[in-house]
Amino acid sequence: METAICKYVEEHRDDAVSMLAELVRTPSDNPPGDCAAHAERTAELLEAAGLTVERHPVPDEVVKRHGMISATNLIVRHRFGDGPVLALNAHGDVVPPGSGWSTDPYGGEIRDGWMYGRGAAVSKSDIASYAFAMKALIETGAKLDGTVELHVTYDEEIGGHTGPGYILSQGLSKPDYAVCAAFSYAVVTAHNGCLHLEARIKGKSAHAAMPTTGHDAIAALGQVIGAIYDYGDSLTQRKSTFDGIDHPTCIVGLVNGGINTNVVADGATLRIDRRITPDEDADAVEAELREVLAECASRLDGISIEVERILLARPFKPVEGADFLADSIAKRACQVLGESVGTTAVPLYTDARHYSEQGIPTVMYGAGPRTLIEANGHRADERLPLDTLAVSSKVIALAACDLLRAR
Repeated sequence: METAICKYVEEHRDDAVSMLAELVRTPSDNPPGDCAAHAERTAELLEAAGLTVERHPVPDEVVKRHGMISATNLIVRHRFGDGPVLALNAHGDVVPPGSGWSTDPYGGEIRDGWMYGRGAAVSKSDIASYAFAMKALIETGAKLDGTVELHVTYDEEIGGHTGPGYILSQGLSKPDYAVCAAFSYAVVTAHNGCLHLEARIKGKSAHAAMPTTGHDAIAALGQVIGAIYDYGDSLTQRKSTFDGIDHPTCIVGLVNGGINTNVVADGATLRIDRRITPDEDADAVEAELREVLAECASRLDGISIEVERILLARPFKPVEGADFLADSIAKRACQVLGESVGTTAVPLYTDARHYSEQGIPTVMYGAGPRTLIEANGHRADERLPLDTLAVSSKVIALAACDLLRAR
């Protein structure tokens, strides 16, 4: 059976590459998050490959609440027998391409064994690799106890609440295990969380010729930013116990303010990104950062600061049963790659946490090079080594056999 699975994947390498190219050539930038069209194209490609696709449009009020325009979640299910459900999750939304590309970011160009394009690595590649893992199990008649599902979702880049969060909260799927998109060569068992706060600095406007008659929000902004970065510097001493993660971080990512060049600003706004290690408590982290802002405001005459939470993504940590899942995938990855494959944690945050927060044993593994940096993830010239599509399909299919092996 294992030989037949690997043979099927090898025989359909070109099909997987063609599917990925079509996924890359269909834009799905988030923001703005108008992703229903990409979901429909993905469904058509999966159906052309012989898979049965459920389309689950996300209600407009839910989509808009989370800052998107449209989204449709896709679920492909195949029941092999009675037993556990293994969910494979990959997201089809991508960050906007930005500048600096040497090729069309939506071209799916292949050079020297790599495909270039936004989403080629993060994570349209695993829509294809997971789909052909399922196909390999189905077409070879794998005798398994359980069900394999593919979840294709469209809001990983902005929090996952209309994707996996919605699928799980609505009971559209009840997995016993979950594997989420990542990179080959390591099985990811934990990742950071993320807190985004918006701080609105309130002052009093005045004529620029008489600045002392007002309270300058932009002058205050400089002091607030300084306090935030002093706080961020202090976090370097809080070393994480998870391999692959160094320490928490805190930066200011967005700044806006002012009325006109000749007016003392009565307001300024900044957005703060605080990464939360799996060692930390997310609620305590938020309270701590709010206190930093409150203490800074107390030292500024005529200035107040209003704080709003924009995003809280809690860290992904192993739950009971995750070791068995991670060991199964690592063992099969060692077999397919012919080299040692271990487990690690990563400092970014992903949709994996939505499954883990429900008590579902979850890991991250999929097509890709050794690191996000090598893949140019979220940067110009994002790329994927195409041979890792087949690696991921084989590893996932063989691990599914271990997890759902017929009694």
